[in-house]
Amino acid sequence: MRKLIFSVIAGGLIIFLSIFFARMIAGSKKDKRPQPQRVVKTVFVDTVKNATVPIVVPANGNLRAKRRVELFSEVQGVFRSGSKLFRTGQEYGSGQTLIRIDANEYYASVQSAKSNLYNLLTSIMPDLRLDYPTIYPKWQAYLNGFDLDKTTPKLPEMTSEKEKFFISGRGVISNYYNVKNLEQRLSKYTISAPFKGVLTDALVTEGTLIRVGQKLGEFINTGVYELEVSVSKTYGDYLTVGKQVELFNLEKTEKFMGKVTRVNGRVDQNSQTITVYIEVSGDKLKEGQYLEASLEAKEEPNAIEVDRSLLLENNQIFVVRDSILDVIDVNPVYFTDKKVVLKDVPNDEVIVSKAVSGAYTGMVVKVFDAAKSKRTKS
Repeated sequence: MRKLIFSVIAGGLIIFLSIFFARMIAGSKKDKRPQPQRVVKTVFVDTVKNATVPIVVPANGNLRAKRRVELFSEVQGVFRSGSKLFRTGQEYGSGQTLIRIDANEYYASVQSAKSNLYNLLTSIMPDLRLDYPTIYPKWQAYLNGFDLDKTTPKLPEMTSEKEKFFISGRGVISNYYNVKNLEQRLSKYTISAPFKGVLTDALVTEGTLIRVGQKLGEFINTGVYELEVSVSKTYGDYLTVGKQVELFNLEKTEKFMGKVTRVNGRVDQNSQTITVYIEVSGDKLKEGQYLEASLEAKEEPNAIEVDRSLLLENNQIFVVRDSILDVIDVNPVYFTDKKVVLKDVPNDEVIVSKAVSGAYTGMVVKVFDAAKSKRTKS
C-alpha cells in the first residue's frame, strides 16, 4: 500500500515538474516579429501653369525630287557617245546633250525635202515677178535667206487672197509643213537636259540600239525636293500652303526647314488621311532620303502637355495635396506617341510629373526637393 502511494506521488511530481519546465522554456523563447517600417515614396511634381500649347502633328516620308524627267525615245537608232558618259550619278548642265542617237540617214531625207522646197520656190519666182511684182521682193528676200544647213525659216506673211491662192496652188505651203514636220522629228534624235541636274537611272549605254518607246533613264534636279506625308483629316483645315515645317533626319542629327506647298483636297477613304507636300532644299539632301516632319496644325489655349504615362484610366491624373496622392479629372485633346495635351487642369495645381509605381489614391508621399538634393551633392 505504501509503495502504491509513493508511486502515485512520484508520478504526479514528475508530471508537475515537466509542465513547469515546459512553460518556463516556452516563456523564455523570444520570437517577436519586427514591426514593418513604413516606406514613404518620393515623387516628382510640377505646378500647373496653363498656356497655349501648339499641336504638332508628326509625319514622315521619303524625299522625291520636285523636278524630274523620265527619258523615253521617240525615234529609233544607235546610241552614239557624247561629251559625257551616260551613267548613273553623272551631272549635266541645262541644255547639255544627254543622249545622241545616230540620225545620218534621217538627216539626209530631211535635207532632200528642204532641197525640194527650195527648188519649188525657185521655180515660181519668174511667175511672181511677172504676175505679182508687188510681192516679188518679199519672196525673193525669203529665198535669199534660205540656208539648207539651218532650220527652215518661216514663210512670209501672205496679205492678199490672190497671193494665198497662188502660193498654195503651187504646193509651197504643203511642202513647207512637210519639211517642218521632218525637222521636228530630226530634233528628237538628240535629248538635252531641260535643267541642271543628275542622272539617277541609266538603262542604256553607248552603242545600244534604241527602239521607239524605250525608256532610257531618269533625270532629276538636285536643288529642290518634296516630302509627301499623310496626316489625319482632323487637322486638314489647319494645314495651309506656306506654313513652315521642321524636318529631321532619322538620327535627329540634322535639321531642315521646309514649307507646305500643296495640300490634297481629297481624303483617303481607307486611312482617312490627307496628303500634304512639303518643299525643302539643301546640299545634304538626297533622292529617297527618309525624313521626319513636325507639322504645326493649330494652337490649343489653356492647356498643358505631359507624358502619356501620367494619364490614368478614365482620363485622370495624380495630384499631391498635403503629401497625399489624389486624382482629378482632365480632358485630353491630343495624343502623340509620347505626349498628351490636357485641358481642364486648374492653375497652380501640383501634379505628379513622373510616373510612380504602385501609386494609389490616399498614398502618403514625399515631394522631391531639387534644391536640397543639390546642396547634399555639393
